[in-house]
Amino acid sequence: MKIAVYLGSTSGNDPVFEEYAERIGQMLARNGHTLVYGGADGGMMGKLAASVLKNGGHVIGVIPEFFMKRAFQGLDELITVKTMSERKQIMMDLSDGFIALPGGPGTVEEITEIISALRIGLFRKPCVIFSPNGYYDSLRMQYDQMLEEGFLSLEERCRFEFVETVSEVQKVLGI
Repeated sequence: MKIAVYLGSTSGNDPVFEEYAERIGQMLARNGHTLVYGGADGGMMGKLAASVLKNGGHVIGVIPEFFMKRAFQGLDELITVKTMSERKQIMMDLSDGFIALPGGPGTVEEITEIISALRIGLFRKPCVIFSPNGYYDSLRMQYDQMLEEGFLSLEERCRFEFVETVSEVQKVLGI
């Protein structure tokens, strides 16, 4: 499977987030899956890609031209695009499943676009929001409130899952 992973281009304040990025990378590589990600070398993104490569996995980066100076060198494949919108679409099209790790506004935007696509039936692919140490608890509560207030159906809410362990990530993705 090709798995898109959305996560921070910085490391955040808690070193546990980088550790989880490395563990997700190990899990993908050791199970023979290809990482599709934003192509950058910094922060959690760099740790994830390095982990996949170190463990014998395959990595496809998708990066806008204006970020080329931040590109990870040595990826198996680096796709260069003009816009962030094009990047998101290519990552969505290439991937068989999706993971969001801790990150900033861009990460939330990207996984929200995946959830919206799942909601309207553009595709049926597994989607998991990995929330170590409760990182995405407030986002989970927001989606639960959407459900409670009638802006999201139970069927739609069941198309993506929030989890707290790497083994739960594997279970949701079926890998």
